[in-house]
Amino acid sequence: MNIEALREYCLKKSNVTEGFPFDEKTLVFKVAGKVFAITTLDEYPMKVNLKCDPDKAIEYREVYDEITSGYHMNKKHWNTIDFEGRLSNEFLKHLIDHSYECVIEGLSRREKEEFGYL
Repeated sequence: MNIEALREYCLKKSNVTEGFPFDEKTLVFKVAGKVFAITTLDEYPMKVNLKCDPDKAIEYREVYDEITSGYHMNKKHWNTIDFEGRLSNEFLKHLIDHSYECVIEGLSRREKEEFGYL
């Protein structure tokens, strides 16, 4: 999956915004104002930080060489994924979906109501 496909897939999701809050090369996707995906535009191979359930995060790291603990992120809740490795586009989409859902699950009841998740 390339950067254009990542961007298109993320932006199709409800309440997602994109931006460059840190610098001109670090693209951040947020749902309801909270980060669920981060990538650097000038890195090859392309890697993306995605939020993950802590138990699944460990499992994925043990099974897939392309998945490591989150670079510059909380290692318990974030993975860094090599998007240009051997992982299928379907699995990469699953990881994006999971990250998005983890963030939504963490929203307060008020936030869920505000953004239409209840």
